[in-house]
Parts: sequence; structure tokens; C-alpha cells
Amino acid sequence: MPTSVPTLSTAWYLVHTKPRQELIALENLSRQGYCCYLPLLSVQKVRRGKSHVVAEPMFARYLFVQLSTDEHAPSWAPIRSTLGVSQLVRFGTRPAKVSDDLMQRLRQREQVMPTERLFEAGETVLVSQGPWAGLEAIYQMTDAQERAVVLLTILSKPVAVPVSAAALRRSV
Repeated sequence: MPTSVPTLSTAWYLVHTKPRQELIALENLSRQGYCCYLPLLSVQKVRRGKSHVVAEPMFARYLFVQLSTDEHAPSWAPIRSTLGVSQLVRFGTRPAKVSDDLMQRLRQREQVMPTERLFEAGETVLVSQGPWAGLEAIYQMTDAQERAVVLLTILSKPVAVPVSAAALRRSV
């Protein structure tokens, strides 16, 4: 006669992390055996005067953890004292449960999200540094040397000019 193996029921919950410590919390929770998910976005940033694409959390200071809902499951208490974690998000005394459907949609969306660019082609920008400082320009693209190419109106004609991406700001 076969013995039945109990199935563990699980659900996703929301963890609030310390500022800019989502990856630290993810690493430490994973090390403890928790199944975690941190949705990331690709974002274009300027660092040291050069444009770079970096991965950033989709939701700053939050990540998801899958926990057993069985009464004989291991305690959730270690989550609170995990490095990088602030607390398990609660509504009153109950932990905030996240639906499996929402988790599935987040995973799908993360895979198809385009890189968030600093500027879009055709956007009006303000040159804040260099010989063209203070002039408005039309952003065109980023060239192979990671410089931004903008159109400046010089002597009533649009002229393509390469400038450092760090020298551009959104026009107000």
C-alpha cells in the first residue's frame, strides 16, 4: 500500500528591504534556502561621463519570497533578521500575500521590457556643460564612442554635434 507524501502549499509574499539593499537581501534569503524573486529593469545611466546600461529593481526596496503556508512549515522569523531585509510587508497582522497570477505576469513583463533610455530620439534636451552650455538641442542618438549626438541650430541651420551624455539634461 503506497504512502501518501504530503504536498506543501506555498504562496508569494512581499519583503520590504533596506534602502538600496535589494540584491543583498536576495542573496542572503536565497542562501538560507528561500525561493525569491527580484524583478529587474535595464536602465541607461551616465556614470563617470559615459553611458552604461545597468540592471535596477523594478520596485525599489521590495522583493518577493515564496513561503510555505502549512502550519508545520519552518518559521518565517529568520526573514526579519536577514541582512538587507527591513521587514515582511503586512496588512495589519497578516503578511501581504501576492497572487500567483500577478507573479507570472511580472515575470513575463520583465522579459519583454525594453531598456529604459536616458533620452528618446527627437526629445528636446538642454546642454549643461561645454561650449554649447545653455543651448537647447534635439537628441538624435548615441554614437559608437558613447557620445550623444544632438541637433543644434547654428546660424539658422540644424547641425549634428557630438556631446558627452553627461552634459545633457531634460529640457523643462
